Amino acid sequence: MLDFPLTAFLSILFLVDPPGTIPAFIVLTAKYDPARRRRTALVACTVATLTLAAFAAIGEYLFHYLGLTLPAFQIAGGLILFLVALDMIRAQRSTQEDPEEMKEGAGAADVAVAPLAIPLLAGPAALSTVTVLMSQARDTFQAATVYAAIGLTGVVCYFTLRLAAPIQRRLGTTGIHVFGRVLGLVLAGIAVQFVLDGLAAAGLIAKVGAK
Repeated sequence: MLDFPLTAFLSILFLVDPPGTIPAFIVLTAKYDPARRRRTALVACTVATLTLAAFAAIGEYLFHYLGLTLPAFQIAGGLILFLVALDMIRAQRSTQEDPEEMKEGAGAADVAVAPLAIPLLAGPAALSTVTVLMSQARDTFQAATVYAAIGLTGVVCYFTLRLAAPIQRRLGTTGIHVFGRVLGLVLAGIAVQFVLDGLAAAGLIAKVGAK
């Protein structure tokens, strides 16, 4: 009963990766006073949460309109997740943002929406994942748990960014990287399961873990 809600929450949380966003948040808000930094964290997390929720609501219809099948999207989503997991294990985030985005964002008047909310928090992997999760939801309860997981992830992001400075001082860059690598290992397993589910849905293999 709790397998789907837990998988949904862990998948979204690990992909959004709040601890991994801390260094970028600190750099982008280095010149802000504490009040503006708190406001930036709130706006960034709110925009990221609403973006993920909107994509959860219309993502499946959008891909149907584009002629994509669910198995194809599940496999593609799993591969994207796996690339993100590899980046996390190697303490990199190249699938989330690039140096040019970071350089441009640092000079912007307000960095809350871009690049913090998109693509740092609500990146392509997270957006594709919420769509896959919604497509896998078998009833209203499971669909509601996806939205709840998105909302809870947004709350975790906000408090993580609010505590960015003390967290970085306590964990240090090495500590944040170690934590990210552990999350990456778990995410890699979830990614492989997504690919297996897509292959099973396409009839290419027998469903793994079926009872």
